[in-house]
Amino acid sequence: MKTIEALAPDQASLSAASKLTKQSNWPRLEKNEQLALIWGECQGSGSNPYRVVVDTGDHGYKCSCPSRKFPCKHTLALMWIAATTPASFAAAGATPEWVSDWLGRRRKSTPQPVQPTQGAEGKSIGEISLDDEGAVVEDAAAVERREAAQRKRQEDTRSSVSAALDELDQWIADQLRLGLAAFVDNSSDRCRRIAARLVDMKATALAGRIDELPSRLMGLRSEERPDVAIRELGKLVLLAKAWRSIPDDPELRRLVSTSESREQVLANPDATQVESVWEVLGEKIESRRDGLVSHSTWLLDLNSARPQFALLLDYFPVSAGRRSNAFTPGDRFDARLVFYPARQPLRALVADRKGDISPGEWPDFGFGAADPLAVHVTHQDASPWLTDCPVMLPPGAILLDDRGDAWWQSAGDPHGIALPIADTVNPILLGLDLKATAALWNGSRLDLLAAQSGFGRLDLS
Repeated sequence: MKTIEALAPDQASLSAASKLTKQSNWPRLEKNEQLALIWGECQGSGSNPYRVVVDTGDHGYKCSCPSRKFPCKHTLALMWIAATTPASFAAAGATPEWVSDWLGRRRKSTPQPVQPTQGAEGKSIGEISLDDEGAVVEDAAAVERREAAQRKRQEDTRSSVSAALDELDQWIADQLRLGLAAFVDNSSDRCRRIAARLVDMKATALAGRIDELPSRLMGLRSEERPDVAIRELGKLVLLAKAWRSIPDDPELRRLVSTSESREQVLANPDATQVESVWEVLGEKIESRRDGLVSHSTWLLDLNSARPQFALLLDYFPVSAGRRSNAFTPGDRFDARLVFYPARQPLRALVADRKGDISPGEWPDFGFGAADPLAVHVTHQDASPWLTDCPVMLPPGAILLDDRGDAWWQSAGDPHGIALPIADTVNPILLGLDLKATAALWNGSRLDLLAAQSGFGRLDLS
């Protein structure tokens, strides 16, 4: 344990590592005693777990998380588990490729003895593990100084973001004055410039959204782009207005500047929690212009009387390459999810995954004559600045129009409602009777996730 204290870069890393030592945070813990290796996968805020490997011989390590602290909290937690509960690690039949790759690339030098120290600020692991009653009482003046500094940072950030939104309003007014056609034709350069400015002014989440707008427009027919552009610009205006009214609202702060940490969401007593059986509907992996990859995993609550969804969202650098998935489309498992606070809670974290469930049919949601997009209307009424909305479509089929574009066509609607599909569709699916279809609707296109047919479940993502 003294070795872990000595390796920790600071006190905060030790404290953070202590919160990750629960078995529920590690869906995979394995070891190879012959090679003196331990490794594991730690579930982070998104769908992809962080991969961690430690050489117990010379304390070498590697973690796939983007932390700039070395070793990071995941590495410290893995070492902590090995020191306190070594039985948690299963003997591996084979070494994973990512572990072997790391082992082959590193040069193993003579182990350097780690001198036992008291760690950052003189606090040991034993002291960190104490409960609140046994914790060291911090100097009242130091607490006040720290809290005052935190309040000052929050106020500075709020002022900077407010100024950023003023610049955004002026930028949107300029685009309307110059004409939507000109904006669509030159959206890439124009959006990139304002996005860079927003990053400088700490409105980072909003900057990322604007930076991705040109790719959304280019994915549409040319005649549709002005309508979608004005709609998206309007959503930005509504979001900015809402933030000015309630700048401390967690949902608005998440969409404009920064998101809460996993630990903050799990510790929030007001966060919605749902324990149920979930099915992985599908995933969407997109490379962003800011050098990150967004990995979205969509889940369906199988115990709900009406369709209820959850989104597991993760970001990682493009340089990290393709990462292994913690979930596979069609998987079913029993788990407790904690949702990020929002007007329409959707993004969530897996707080406790208990076990896998055998596959089967989706519940009968009893669609009747209800409007399949009614949930989207409710979604927009509550949060008009949002884009993608998950929907469960009633019986229908996928057909092609005269231009070769794919549409979802309702089977029982006397008005023959049809919705355009964003991507190309496998020809095998054309005309197939679909009992139910899960998809994302952004106001102009469907992004298919999965469907139930007479042949069973279809993965459409």
